[in-house]
Amino acid sequence: MSERELGRSGLRVSPLAFGGNVFGWSADEATTHALLDECVALGLNLVDTADVYSAWVDGNQGGESETLIGRWLQKSGKRERVVIATKVAKWPQRRGLSPANIQAACEDSLRRLRTDVIDLYQAHEDDPSVPLEDTLGAFSRLIEQGKVRAIGASNYIAPRLAEALDVAKRHHLPRYETLQPEYNLVDRAGYEAALEPLVREHGLGVIGYYSLASGFLSGKYRTEADAAKSSARGAQVVKQYLNARGKRVLAALDDAACRHAATVAQIALAWLIARPGVTAPIVSATSITQLRELAAARTLLLTKSDIAALDGASAG
Repeated sequence: MSERELGRSGLRVSPLAFGGNVFGWSADEATTHALLDECVALGLNLVDTADVYSAWVDGNQGGESETLIGRWLQKSGKRERVVIATKVAKWPQRRGLSPANIQAACEDSLRRLRTDVIDLYQAHEDDPSVPLEDTLGAFSRLIEQGKVRAIGASNYIAPRLAEALDVAKRHHLPRYETLQPEYNLVDRAGYEAALEPLVREHGLGVIGYYSLASGFLSGKYRTEADAAKSSARGAQVVKQYLNARGKRVLAALDDAACRHAATVAQIALAWLIARPGVTAPIVSATSITQLRELAAARTLLLTKSDIAALDGASAG
């Protein structure tokens, strides 16, 4: 499948992105490097991470994902074959979007990533305590310094994203070229109601996270007993999604998977890839086999009736 542009940034990426949140957590260094090598072999060129990954793991401090990616970039010599996206604002050591913090966090990320430039630098969350003009001005200086190519926003609500786009235009500052929202077949309303019309109006790229709803859309959780497959997280997924609507969605995914000789996860990703305005849903994997399965979704073309059935099952 052909590459897509991230907003108007000039950066072109595969219609599926790889999430580096597993690096330094459920994927050790050897596994991380093997997965990144396979991403390049498969043509998955957008690697998304953040400075805070994976600070939630006992013994970690944050920055582990970027560090492992940086070691791979240095070892593999494949820097020109990947688009590196990282984020600032959520890590307690570099919290917020003040100009000083953005500059310092970027320098830290560049050092860990062992690269001279971050292709896509994203505000991991909004920071209402800082004027948008100041935040965008800080990002502008990083672009002028050649340390960042384009900027994006993650977890912004529609009014604040619209305001940021307006501020950028009025003050002749770089605009957010991408949005990273939570978006999948069972989490639709938060994105589609207000954010989708906005990003389509302004031509932003969308690289959504939780593309498989924490594994629910892979068909992993079909009964309450399946919660045990993933410790505490499994119980949360079952409680959140295993209801009448969730079961309808799984049934529709099963039907489409049977028609296309595909897996349930591939169908769920193909639906996202086909969604107008979506550039590259983010997926994560901890094995080469899993990565190859997910990557195959890029060439899976759903019919109009497939999409209508999935839309109907997930409505409401």
